[in-house]
Amino acid sequence: MSNTPQAARPARRPRHRAFRRANQRPTDGAMSIVEHIQELRRRLIIAVIAILIGTILGYLWYGTNVGPLRSLGEILREPYCKLPSEVRFGAATGECRLLATGPFEMFLLRLKVGFIAGIVLSAPVWIGQIWGFITPGLKKNERRWAVSVSLVATLFFFFGAALAYLVLHHGLHFLLTVGDEAQITALKGSEYFSFVLILLLVFGVSFELPLFTVLLSFAGLLRYDSIKTKRRYIIVGLFAFAAFVTPADPFSMLALGCALTLMMEIAYVIIRFNDKRRDKRQAREADAPGSDIRPSGAVAPAEAVERAEPIKASQGIAGQGPADPGMGRRNSFNYAEIFDEDI
Repeated sequence: MSNTPQAARPARRPRHRAFRRANQRPTDGAMSIVEHIQELRRRLIIAVIAILIGTILGYLWYGTNVGPLRSLGEILREPYCKLPSEVRFGAATGECRLLATGPFEMFLLRLKVGFIAGIVLSAPVWIGQIWGFITPGLKKNERRWAVSVSLVATLFFFFGAALAYLVLHHGLHFLLTVGDEAQITALKGSEYFSFVLILLLVFGVSFELPLFTVLLSFAGLLRYDSIKTKRRYIIVGLFAFAAFVTPADPFSMLALGCALTLMMEIAYVIIRFNDKRRDKRQAREADAPGSDIRPSGAVAPAEAVERAEPIKASQGIAGQGPADPGMGRRNSFNYAEIFDEDI
C-alpha cells in the first residue's frame, strides 16, 4: 500500500432534489420550460397525494360515525328519507334504504362517494397548488395570496354545497311526486347518489364565479366601468346558467340564481372599491417628483416643438456663393393663381 497522501476530495453537493431545486430557483420567478414542467409535476404529485388521502378518509367516513358527526352515507341519504312514505319503496317497514342490483354496486358506490368526498376535503391543498403554479412571478408578499385564495375558494365551495343540500329535499319532493298517483319510486343507490353529488358539485363550483371575478379585478384585467352597464344582462345570464346546470325543478334553479346574483352584487362593490383604490395610488405616484407614472386613462400633454426657420432664397449654399436674388421669386408658386386659371 502506498503511503502517498491522497488528494483531498471536493465537498459533496447536497443530493436532495428539492434542496437543489430550491437553491437553483431564481428569486424573480423566471423559469425555463424544463423548470416549468418539473414544477408542474411536483405540484401534480402533491395534489394527487392529497386527493388520495382525502379519498381514503371519505371511504372510511361513508359508513362510520365520527364523534357527534353522522356517517357520510346517512347524511347524503337524509333528503330522500324525509320524503313522504307513500312515495318511497319499502317505507312501510319503517326503513329508508336504496336499491342495489349488482354484486359490486355497493362497493363501487362507496368508492365513488369517498372519491368525491376526498376531492372536497383536499380542496385547500389542490386549489393552493393550482394557484401557486399559475402565479410563479409574484413577489414574496403577493405569494401569500395563494393560501388566502385557496381558503376562500374552499369556503365558498362549502357554502354552495350546503345550499344545495338544503334545497335538495324540496327538489326531490317536486320531482318524485309529479306522478305519484300512478307509480311509486324505487331509486337505485348509484342513481340517487350520483344525482346528489352532481348537484353538490354544481353548486360548489358555481359559487367560485364571484371569487374569480374579484381576482380578475385584483389582477387589473377587469374594471367596474366595463361591467356596470351590463349588470342586467349578467343577471339574466346567471339565471339561464342556473336553469341549465340544475335539475328540472324550480327550487334548485331559483336558489342558485338568487345566490349567484347576490354574491355578484357583493363582488361589484369590492371591484368598485378596488378600482378607486388603484386610481388613487396611481395618482399619488404620478404626482410624486420625478415620476413618469400617469393614472390609467390619462393622456400625456403635448410637448412644445420648435418651429424650423425657413431657408430664405437670398441665402447661398455653403461653398457655392450667393444665390440669385430673383431665384425666390422665380421658384415660388402662387397656388391660388394655378387653381383659378381657366384651362
